[in-house]
Amino acid sequence: MADDTCPSSPGLSRRRLIATASTLFLLPVIPRLAQAGTILAVRTWPADEYTRVTLEMDSELKAEHFTLEGPDRLVVDIQGLTMSRAINDLVSKIKPNDPYIQSVRVAQNRPDVIRLVIDLKQPIAPQVFTLKPIGEYKYRLVLDLYPKVAQDPLLAIMDQKDTDPLARVLEDLAQNSPTEAPIPSVEGQKLPPVAKKPKAPVQPPPPSIALPRDNSRPILVALDPGHGGEDPGAIGRNGTREKDIVLNIARRLKKLIDAQPNMRAYLTRDNDYFVPLQVRVQKARRVKADLFISIHADAWIKPSARGSSVFALSQNGATSSAARWMAQRENDADLIGGVNLGSHNKQVAQVLLDLSTAAQINDSVRVGDRILSEIGKINTLHKNRVERAGFAVLKAPDIPSILVETAFISNPEEERLLRSPAHQDRIAQAMLSGINNYFSSSPALARRA
Repeated sequence: MADDTCPSSPGLSRRRLIATASTLFLLPVIPRLAQAGTILAVRTWPADEYTRVTLEMDSELKAEHFTLEGPDRLVVDIQGLTMSRAINDLVSKIKPNDPYIQSVRVAQNRPDVIRLVIDLKQPIAPQVFTLKPIGEYKYRLVLDLYPKVAQDPLLAIMDQKDTDPLARVLEDLAQNSPTEAPIPSVEGQKLPPVAKKPKAPVQPPPPSIALPRDNSRPILVALDPGHGGEDPGAIGRNGTREKDIVLNIARRLKKLIDAQPNMRAYLTRDNDYFVPLQVRVQKARRVKADLFISIHADAWIKPSARGSSVFALSQNGATSSAARWMAQRENDADLIGGVNLGSHNKQVAQVLLDLSTAAQINDSVRVGDRILSEIGKINTLHKNRVERAGFAVLKAPDIPSILVETAFISNPEEERLLRSPAHQDRIAQAMLSGINNYFSSSPALARRA
């Protein structure tokens, strides 16, 4: 009988061979389990509407979160991380004027788990999700801190510090309007419920105010500066970011509109933060806008491309291959800016598309023609007619909606013009002239409803 302890024993050799094979099989797995992910960047985007915190990483990690009260806190456990300088940078990135975050504490909760404790200034409804790599971004963990109850945007317009002779009309509308039909939305990033201002005691009616064309309120134009926050939009050769230029133009146009008698403007974003495309549409519908204008700066692979363009929605395909490409590029903003696509309700999105009517598109083309004509007086036109394509941001079923590509930021000469405050003023003035021409010549779809 062979001795099992003998090196030359066949049984022992077989056992050693099996053990060696098992060890070799396990070797590639152990380092991967022990390897910690690396934080590449930490960014914060504070805004009145919501605050976003983004952690960019070299690998996809899992996170769990919960909220605590007394005081209000958001706790986030991130698996696969160890303490590093980059994660500690998050503490210093919180600004004192952040409307939601008081402070952040970071600690190693377990050997491979980092715990973030975000001390809050008010109760929130957090949305925490991860994003796959896209463009120049790697994996991202996104923390969106929305208020549990948002301010009514109509009241936000009314509460602006500048004196408005029609403020009482807006207040009466906000307080006395009948219950609104629900706004189509999606799970993931959607507007929080609106805070309703308590009704004041019954008082004698105020003196009557002259209003335009027998309407009960001023014309309201929703201005939508494209991109923002995580999504810079197109970038010119000299580093000019589309998101900055279009916000400047929108602010200038808002100032011009607000100076008009019986007309007000509403910005879908008033600072550098990201707004999902669907939420831009929801916000315009919530304030019952009479017109929606999304403002952008074009880009193309060749720097020679130049000129301004205006787009309306199409239900039957794009009017050109360039329009189709442009719509796809703008619709991809949600992927770059960061939307929780995994929780989107596709049926609701399809309903919104189906609700887009011929009447909305016809009105959109009318206002687009007038704005394009006015812009043509100050800048070259890329196309001398309103083009059409399936832009997601133009799918409000009851508001005339257009997208204006002010110029090609990828063209060095037009990039220089877009950076000029004087040229931004000229663009805003041209757009205002087109808006006035439209409302003076034909009633808007929303105002007929």
